[in-house]
Amino acid sequence: MSKTTNQGPNWRMTLGLPLAVAGICAYLWTGQNGASQSTTSKYSSIASVTINQGTIAGRLVTDGTFPEPLEGFMGIPYALPPVGQLRFRHAVPVPSGNGTLEAFELGPRCPGKQLVPFTDDEWLGPDWESEDCLTINVYRPKGHTAAAKKLPVAVMIPGGAFNRGAARMHNTPSMLAWSEEPWIGVSMQYRIGVAGGMNSALTKKEGLLNLGLKDMYVALEWVQKNIAAFGGDPDDVTIMGLSAAAHGIGHLIMDVNQKKTLFQKAIMDSGGHTARVVHPPESKLNEAHFEEFLELTGCGNRPEHEILPCLRALPSSTIIESGQKIYEQSNPSVRWAWQPVLDGDIISRRPIDAWKSGKWNKVPIFTGSAHNEGAMYVPKMASTSEDFDNFFRTLLPQLSDKDVADLNKLYSDPSKNPDSEYVETRPLDIGSQYKRAEAAYGHYAYTCPVRQTAIWGSKSSSDPPVYLYHWALNKTALYGANHGDQMRYQTYNAEVRSISPKQDEIAGFMHAYATSFIVHGDPNRIKGKLDGRPKWLPFSGQEGREVGKTMIFGEGNDERAGGSGLGTSAEFLDYKWAEKECSFWWKQTENFED
Repeated sequence: MSKTTNQGPNWRMTLGLPLAVAGICAYLWTGQNGASQSTTSKYSSIASVTINQGTIAGRLVTDGTFPEPLEGFMGIPYALPPVGQLRFRHAVPVPSGNGTLEAFELGPRCPGKQLVPFTDDEWLGPDWESEDCLTINVYRPKGHTAAAKKLPVAVMIPGGAFNRGAARMHNTPSMLAWSEEPWIGVSMQYRIGVAGGMNSALTKKEGLLNLGLKDMYVALEWVQKNIAAFGGDPDDVTIMGLSAAAHGIGHLIMDVNQKKTLFQKAIMDSGGHTARVVHPPESKLNEAHFEEFLELTGCGNRPEHEILPCLRALPSSTIIESGQKIYEQSNPSVRWAWQPVLDGDIISRRPIDAWKSGKWNKVPIFTGSAHNEGAMYVPKMASTSEDFDNFFRTLLPQLSDKDVADLNKLYSDPSKNPDSEYVETRPLDIGSQYKRAEAAYGHYAYTCPVRQTAIWGSKSSSDPPVYLYHWALNKTALYGANHGDQMRYQTYNAEVRSISPKQDEIAGFMHAYATSFIVHGDPNRIKGKLDGRPKWLPFSGQEGREVGKTMIFGEGNDERAGGSGLGTSAEFLDYKWAEKECSFWWKQTENFED
């Protein structure tokens, strides 16, 4: 079941909570005005926590395989619903109250064009979407309270091209439940698509840029204020995320304008802030997307001061459908709509310039990418040299003829060179240029920005450690080691660990490294339930020193792709893969089209 609505079953019921905006009547707590309004629920409260917003009632959470159930407090609003007059505005934190919230199910997803449909989950609740989606979820070991020793905290930020994704995509409960040492798991949601990224000259003038990124800050500030009540340590917070979330985390790390330290460690999977082009808000691309959006919504061709009021008065469905249509139109070229922009605040500098300055939030970083990051994103039927060239000329208009020639030298054309490593030998219905395009795009958008993070993040001997990995496990014949495949291993999901003993070992290794980093800032401190895990040393990008090594996961394993190779679960190597290719792509981060 997937539905779009502004009010879900037993979602938010309030009696008397002071509201910042008239008309927002379906809100949060029960019992605020002295009356008691019960909700029907299939769950029973196992614990409660009192914070400034009121009392949060939680329940036991398990998928039936956890060693011990967790206590879950789900669907907690961290901001007022960004609807009506709060649409296309900065998130407003929830005011104080004294009612009770039965936080028994995940809140609705923020509206987005999902890559893979979500489904109802019997232990996390039904799947639905709404603009009213700014919620946070807290999981803790059973029986842990604020009176006990404060535990490290990990905050999961969902990824998805800044146009899709939700808290339910990451199995935060599984990651916590199987950890050898305890911590507090948190997941959150932020506005995606046009709601979080309607960046233009007008929204720049109104001070309304990068609303989705700024939602992340509001959620992290909520953690600072409230996590101690759940038994978490606000001074030991790891932020983590994959893909666009890793891009966003990179921007937060570079944000030297932060007034308060909100995190102490970062896990950035398959993404980095130097990926793609961070345009000025008034760039031609952003303005084209914005103007088309106004045309689709019927809010164009009117005085500037009437545009935002017009958009705020529209039905949710009009905003969602119009924004998603523009994203879908931009998807084939991968010049996605509704992306973060230079805003003079969170992103005050070009990402590469931020690295060069040496001024950034110095935190330990755990980062890596997969071998076939581009597999989902390039045209599968690309069959000619022109298809390859045109894809990259469209993606990066600033590429010169010499750049394209260099690109063709790096990624040898299989139609011209029978010895090219990109000659297609798989018996699949794909174009002869697909393998080549997939490699080049994956390097450009993911692998090389991740490696850039490792190198720039460890330039100085005084910089905190960076731990770099490469995900090589071959999942399918078409997609190989695809973008995001490592997430289910990192969280030690039942669906992967039950496949075979080798898959369980790879998942166990990855999970132990990641949870050890969350708890200790060092992937080696937690032993893990399996023996034989190699020691993982920090990467070093310091000038005059040998560039550090990389932890390789699943090299030679193709069980899931129908093969018989078991490969190596984890190996720490001096890994030079894509080194020349990254040198080319790094030069392009200096050559923006705007």
